[in-house]
Amino acid sequence: MAHLLSTSCSIKLSSSHRPLSQPFRQCPTKCLTFFTLGTSKSPFKRFILQGGTQQASCVVRATVAPISQETPTQSSSDSRQNSSEPSKPKRVMVIGGDGYCGWATALHLSNKGYEVAIVDSLIRRLFDQQLGLDSLTPIASIHNRLRCWRSVTGKTIELYIGDICDFEFLSETFKSFEPDAVVHFGEQRSAPYSMIDRNRAVFTQHNNVIGTLNVLFAIKEFRDQCHLVKLGTMGEYGTPNIDIEEGYITITHNGRTDTLPFPKQASSFYHLSKVHDSNNIAFTCKAWGIRATDLNQGVVYGVRTDETEMHEELSNRLDYDGVFGTALNRFCVQAAVGHPLTVYGKGGQTRGYLDIRDTVQCVELAIANPAQPGEFRVFNQFTEQFSVNELASLVTKAGEKLGLDVKTISVPNPRVEAEEHYYNAKHTKLIELGLEPHLLSDSLLDSLLNFAIKFKDRVDTKQIMPSVSWKKIGVKPKTLAA
Repeated sequence: MAHLLSTSCSIKLSSSHRPLSQPFRQCPTKCLTFFTLGTSKSPFKRFILQGGTQQASCVVRATVAPISQETPTQSSSDSRQNSSEPSKPKRVMVIGGDGYCGWATALHLSNKGYEVAIVDSLIRRLFDQQLGLDSLTPIASIHNRLRCWRSVTGKTIELYIGDICDFEFLSETFKSFEPDAVVHFGEQRSAPYSMIDRNRAVFTQHNNVIGTLNVLFAIKEFRDQCHLVKLGTMGEYGTPNIDIEEGYITITHNGRTDTLPFPKQASSFYHLSKVHDSNNIAFTCKAWGIRATDLNQGVVYGVRTDETEMHEELSNRLDYDGVFGTALNRFCVQAAVGHPLTVYGKGGQTRGYLDIRDTVQCVELAIANPAQPGEFRVFNQFTEQFSVNELASLVTKAGEKLGLDVKTISVPNPRVEAEEHYYNAKHTKLIELGLEPHLLSDSLLDSLLNFAIKFKDRVDTKQIMPSVSWKKIGVKPKTLAA
């Protein structure tokens, strides 16, 4: 794939979206690369790059065609969409394909024979630069990742760089790639990030809700049979004192019975954005006949999949900091560097968890078994339930077997949440479709701990303790201490 822009290049920008007359630069793999430059209306460009000020900035839109293809001169959408094809979608657009779940999913689907395109603004990498964070694992650029994937497997993944909140960019991407299924990971996915300050709370909701709305409109306008597979979160449900059903609950009230969406009790501006997404998707399924699957995912752990293990340049990111790191990954890194495991409050917070290998498996199952037109399905995507204290105990025992002296401390809980509660969530629908779970075992914990030990010299211990408070969020933009 081609590089976007070299910092040594000098170009003139226009307010119109006129393509350059020649490809910007040749890449070693001789991909066909085309760029359009213009003034961005993208909210993340204004907010993130300008520190909250409302200034316009340049957008670079890259459309990359595989070496084996010519860039299409006319759409074949109607012929492809109306032909008698197998029910299994073949062309899958992975929005957010440079991220933790998205990268693993894009490679997995490509390896399984799907034609895959990644759509990503690459803003997740910018968050690290802004907050002084870094992945435990060194990760290659998206361009080097895709070059490596092609070199190792002979398979091509197309790349579209841009912001889905820019509907013009998204429209052109849909018309160019013509997806049969869209896997939507392309959201700001951290609850703590959404609680840093007002700017980031607003950005999270705007980016997530408007981005998803744009995807829905793009499906309606350009690919009305396309199946949307949307990554939701178990956090939409909160921690009710009743069993959590998969999306819907049948209730009887005053002698009348109905099946209704399960009540939502979101616990951050991020989780609230996911609730808004679910409501918008459900509405468009009913109003426009869109087919959609909402995967309410639990907390993901692990870093390795069959595909990311093929070459070091295919490695996935692993976050351990207090903003983007998830509980089990954080605990394993803390144990590896001799930092006490940081249990928030009483540690009774219970959630659903799953291995990242099951994330990619669940997405594939949803794609291969699509929703019907007008159907809004909800699957609870996790394999096991653990409390924070239970995870800490498991990591402690696994660490001791490796000769690590693992301690645990209770730190003041920066979140507003119940620390002791009932939790029992149903998760049968993906099992019924054929999910074969990778349950948390001693061998998996040993592998994750050894992985953390291997890269422990990359750990910045200043990033381990939580630094974002739900109660102290304010209007003033906050810069986290490096």
